Amino acid sequence: MAYVINDDCTACGTCIDECPVEAIAEGDIYKIDPEVCTDCGSCADVCPVEAIHPA
Repeated sequence: MAYVINDDCTACGTCIDECPVEAIAEGDIYKIDPEVCTDCGSCADVCPVEAIHPA
């Protein structure tokens, strides 16, 4: 199961550099591509607003 980013996302960019497979796309609210995400959780560990959770 891929991780997802909810509406609490502030688009701070912290998670992008943590993703080892570049599954996160920038935007007003960042999105994680479920086809690329390896479910490692690195992004969730660094999110300052806890907006990233397992799907």
